[in-house]
Amino acid sequence: MAKNEFLEHSLNVNRRHFLGKLSLGLGSVALGSLLMPDLFRGNEAAADLPLGLPHFAPKAKRIIYLFQNGAPSQLETFDYKPKLREMFGQDLPESVRQGQRLTGMTSGQDRFPLVGSKFDFHRYGEQGVWVSELFPHIASVVDDLCIIKSMHTEAINHDPALTFMQTGAQQGNRPSMGAWLSYGLGSENKNLPNFCVLLSRGRGNGQGVYSKLWTNGFLDSVHQGVQFSASEEPVLYLNDPEGTDRASRRRMLDKLAALNDMNHAEFGDPEIKAKVQQYEMAYRMQTAVPELTDLSREPEHIIRMYGADCLVPGTYAANCLLARKLSEAGVRFVQLYHQGWDQHGNLVGEMPLQAEDVDRASAALIRDLKQRGLLDETLVIWGGEFGRTNYCQGKLSEKNYGRDHHPRCYSIFMAGGGVKPGVYGESDEFGYNIIKDPVHVHDFHATVLHLMGLDHEKLTYKHLGRRYRLTDVAGKVVDGIIA
Repeated sequence: MAKNEFLEHSLNVNRRHFLGKLSLGLGSVALGSLLMPDLFRGNEAAADLPLGLPHFAPKAKRIIYLFQNGAPSQLETFDYKPKLREMFGQDLPESVRQGQRLTGMTSGQDRFPLVGSKFDFHRYGEQGVWVSELFPHIASVVDDLCIIKSMHTEAINHDPALTFMQTGAQQGNRPSMGAWLSYGLGSENKNLPNFCVLLSRGRGNGQGVYSKLWTNGFLDSVHQGVQFSASEEPVLYLNDPEGTDRASRRRMLDKLAALNDMNHAEFGDPEIKAKVQQYEMAYRMQTAVPELTDLSREPEHIIRMYGADCLVPGTYAANCLLARKLSEAGVRFVQLYHQGWDQHGNLVGEMPLQAEDVDRASAALIRDLKQRGLLDETLVIWGGEFGRTNYCQGKLSEKNYGRDHHPRCYSIFMAGGGVKPGVYGESDEFGYNIIKDPVHVHDFHATVLHLMGLDHEKLTYKHLGRRYRLTDVAGKVVDGIIA
């Protein structure tokens, strides 16, 4: 066979193979679109992300974020600093403070007297991790925890720090973490929202929470967090009014959808489609939510595990149990906000009450997920927006003290969802500066997205001429906490 004839024969074979493979490929694509309806979902504002799919194999499928609003002191939780007891009442050395800016509440103080924790710490678990006596139940599950002692943030006051921790920006109108995950990964349960929000109030000095913390920002409104209330109606206005049955509700929604389709065809506003999706979600939730939020059906051993408060709607314990049920049902992101951690003065009086509110239920949630085989695929996060100073705010006494805001060093913990149990990062002996493995808020967000199978640099949305992301233009994955 001549050389040219051989090449032609090869090309002919390749064409036959190509066309044959092409037909198989189109069949696979068609099958994929049936099995995964969101696979080819369009979005004019999306960047390079095929929405509804992770970028790589995720370690976690869902997140439960136990946010301790008001900033619990790291020095009374997980960062044991005996030197502060030894130096009680002595001034914070300038070599440690290094001119760091202060809030208006302590900037006028003549002295910054050091104060160690009034509460004892003990070692727990296989690695002998230090945990405050205020958290005996959390201490009992410490072998499942990844305690990060080197978190730091840029904001020094509650509102910007809280907004930064939730949205990656200190100003408002940015999508929250839950909204980004809803946008990037879609839903596991079409009858429930991707992103649910639960609120509880502790017995300490509280800081407010507000809807901008679970906003969709510039993303479609379907990604906004849905707030559950502690009333007889967990989701307000979900039930049909008197005289309306399911059939008439269905007819009304169909007619409304037709009108909205006409409106969308004329104006092209994507929010019109989002409204239709929200109406349909509310219709499906009418069946799913009542059964899901009925905690009285839980077995007795579960009630004992979480504590009797779990049957009282709106308590932290009830919200932890509901979070487990929502997560188990496939809700992608469940956000709890527990208020009352702002101990500027009466820390010794308030913090034990706050700890009592959250200790048992936080540990129970981790145990409950673990016994159901869900902890490995559910990432649990516990922590606040910044830390607390090692010096006393206001007048120091041996019986009581308060601590001001401290953004340079604080502690959180994570469990399950592909994190490595143990302690990560280290602060200095004063608990003031980080000396090992710092973790910025952007790094935290990048790592959480990574655990969910998302590259934080690729999860973007084009808005006002630029591509935005949860981590802004920074952030790196903290490999040291990933199992």
